[in-house]
Amino acid sequence: MQDKRFSQKPIRTKFDPNTHLSSNLDESCTYLRALMENSSDLIMKFAEVGGIKIAVATCEGMTGKSDLANLIYRPLTMSAPTGINNGGQFLEDVASKMLIAEEQKQAYTCKDAVKLIMSGFAVILADGADFALAVGIQGYEHRAVDEPSTHINLRASREGFIEVVRVNMSMVRRRMKSPTLKMELFSVGDRSNTDVCVCYLSDRADPQMINEIKGRLKQLPLSTILCSDYLQSFLEKGGGTLFSQVALTERPDTFVSKLYEGRVGIIVDGTPFALIVPGLFIENFHTMDDYTHHPSFSAFLRTLRLIAFLLAAFLPGLYVALCNFNPELFRGSLLLNIYSSIQSTAYPVLAECLIMYILYEIMREAGLRLPKSVGHAVSIVGGLVIGEITVTAGLMSAPTVLVIAATGLCSFAVPDLYESCMILRLLFIVSGGLLGLFGITVVSAAVLFRLCSKSSYGVPYLAPVAPLTLKSLIRDSIYRRSWRTLTDSDVTVSELSHQKSGSERSGIANE
Repeated sequence: MQDKRFSQKPIRTKFDPNTHLSSNLDESCTYLRALMENSSDLIMKFAEVGGIKIAVATCEGMTGKSDLANLIYRPLTMSAPTGINNGGQFLEDVASKMLIAEEQKQAYTCKDAVKLIMSGFAVILADGADFALAVGIQGYEHRAVDEPSTHINLRASREGFIEVVRVNMSMVRRRMKSPTLKMELFSVGDRSNTDVCVCYLSDRADPQMINEIKGRLKQLPLSTILCSDYLQSFLEKGGGTLFSQVALTERPDTFVSKLYEGRVGIIVDGTPFALIVPGLFIENFHTMDDYTHHPSFSAFLRTLRLIAFLLAAFLPGLYVALCNFNPELFRGSLLLNIYSSIQSTAYPVLAECLIMYILYEIMREAGLRLPKSVGHAVSIVGGLVIGEITVTAGLMSAPTVLVIAATGLCSFAVPDLYESCMILRLLFIVSGGLLGLFGITVVSAAVLFRLCSKSSYGVPYLAPVAPLTLKSLIRDSIYRRSWRTLTDSDVTVSELSHQKSGSERSGIANE
């Protein structure tokens, strides 16, 4: 076989990608070169096998070299069919009698052929055939399966998703060996052609929800999709909110458990984070370790996370509101200490909290973006500058530094809600500093009303608390019942839907 890499100037004439492949081999190769504008990673090898001229087109770095040699080149050169004068019949015989591959497809247009080439397929063209045979021999480099960087657990699985969609699909299948687990793989994005896999249990998920999600994905207006977050806003109904109605997970075990609850999972090629639709607010306080501990201990941990979230959101605003408008609510000794600290600083309490809050977020962002070798320097500098020097120099008061540090620590207890906590904290600081407890109450009511009004595919975001579904609430919300009790009956998210009548809800609650 002769290796020909086209080194001419790129072809930039307008070319219709839907052009049908020609029965003339040279014309088909010219079409592919024109569509890819003679890209340097397009490799075409030409040969004559059994009296028929063929070409094998691949994309450099996307196919496994050993698989290409053993599964394509060697069978074609050593045991190719002879006595065939028709290129189409030659490719059909090759596909049915010579090549045994997991993926074999036929491409009839230039667009389909190029898409398969760039997806790691070896595309075989033959003179006299107006179609191409594509064989999947993907062999691109990827990260090995490793422990998730987020949602770290002590006793649960240590495997996390990686960036390759097919590897992630295999991890899901390994945990759910059920024929009702459906995986539908298709491409989205006009330019990126990103592989997206929609996963669900056909006997658990709502068919209407499945069809609506697939319809939204297939009608995406995006031309390029590089990670799962690109799809998140298109899967949410209604206007935006501080709390996302689409959950993210890096854990295959969490992903499978949500599928069993009747949800739809979405795996996007190129990102280790999978989407789960719909997501509920209460689930932000759940971890996989909760299902390995004793139910009472799990309830204690979930309560701690809920308290940490409330402190992270409200504590700075309450501190500013009480200092400015209601200092009498502090204990006498504490009030004297706070008053003496405030009197020795140069800024009012509202300005102090805003400055400390901004400095803290800058320090966190710097520590996150810096290389690991120098990232520890941020904590040292932050501890010296913010924690001691600012207080000693009289720029900030010690209580303000303590409040901001405590809220920052509490926000890490619920990592899925960190972004929401960050915005809420700022809103409560400003409202508490300007309007006191009344301002905090107004903002809290607005956020709560907004959350109560949100629903995702008919499932209320605050379910099972609002509207109240007693069976689900006492089953697995803040308190988790024992596995012996959980196995008695199953609950799916469809049972929390708005569409259920009052009698149905009362029937569930009385069970």
